Amino acid sequence: MKILVMGLPGSGKTTLAKEMAKLLKAVHWNADDVRSNINKDLKFSDADRLEQSRRMGWLCDQVNKAGHISIADFVCPTVETRKAFSGKYLIFMDTIKEGRFADTNKLFQPPILNEYTWKFTDFDAINNANMIVDHLRNINGI
Repeated sequence: MKILVMGLPGSGKTTLAKEMAKLLKAVHWNADDVRSNINKDLKFSDADRLEQSRRMGWLCDQVNKAGHISIADFVCPTVETRKAFSGKYLIFMDTIKEGRFADTNKLFQPPILNEYTWKFTDFDAINNANMIVDHLRNINGI
């Protein structure tokens, strides 16, 4: 299972992802940590944002191939970056209207909601994590 927690910087992505990772015993990939280590070569151009998404997706895929659940948390600001990540489950942290980076705010495209998407407009990491995990356990038998 591959889960993306996305939203503007400061929306609570990492806090929620950490709570979910504890409950699911999942491997959690935080974009800031990945960028400061294996993705040091990437900046914030459109092409680099796309490559960051592809690499985050690949990291999650490797965890899944080993039989574990993966959770990635990062802005993933456009339809194209979300396609490059290619996750089935998406959690949209719609808790703030603007993040701290004007360029990211400008290009950010909210996701299209579907049956595999959760959208949170209020922030309660523990309750939200429990709700999502309960739902995932019901539909996936985990």
